[in-house]
Amino acid sequence: MPLFFDHALAARHEAAQAAQLSGRVAAVAARLPGLGAASIEVAGGVAVFGAATIVFGLSRSYALTVAMLALLGAADMVSVVVRGTLVQAATPPEMRGRVSAVNMMFVGASNELGEFESGALAEWLGAVPSVVLGGAGTLLVVALWTWRFPRIRAVDRLEEVRPETGEEQEDRKTGRSEG
Repeated sequence: MPLFFDHALAARHEAAQAAQLSGRVAAVAARLPGLGAASIEVAGGVAVFGAATIVFGLSRSYALTVAMLALLGAADMVSVVVRGTLVQAATPPEMRGRVSAVNMMFVGASNELGEFESGALAEWLGAVPSVVLGGAGTLLVVALWTWRFPRIRAVDRLEEVRPETGEEQEDRKTGRSEG
């Protein structure tokens, strides 16, 4: 980010507005009706994040760079909120604290590992290819996870998500589930 900040954003002092704009875009997005399926909102949020990352990495325009930063932040917020709600809703009440703690630990660790990986890749390939490759990798992960986890893909409304009963878990494991 410092390379992009120095070259693309330092020309104007409004760079800090990108963070505020991100929050405003997310607030507007929160007021819009849902896309119809929570799974689309999660995958769509992450896909928009990946695509905006690619455009950000290739941008040579101040306005486009700031717009992509705002879009990145908004897409990330939407995805994080829907994913967090999905995890909490699908977890039995007596396990929510523990699941939440483990989730937070893995998210925090993945952020640190991602920063290390991004820095190493930027050192090896250069900043722009590293950012573009990161965005492309994000899109690839969205495609793979959408294909690999059909139960998540099938989630329509967050209000309908509930923890599985022991019998439902057993049926799913033995292939006797209805769906």
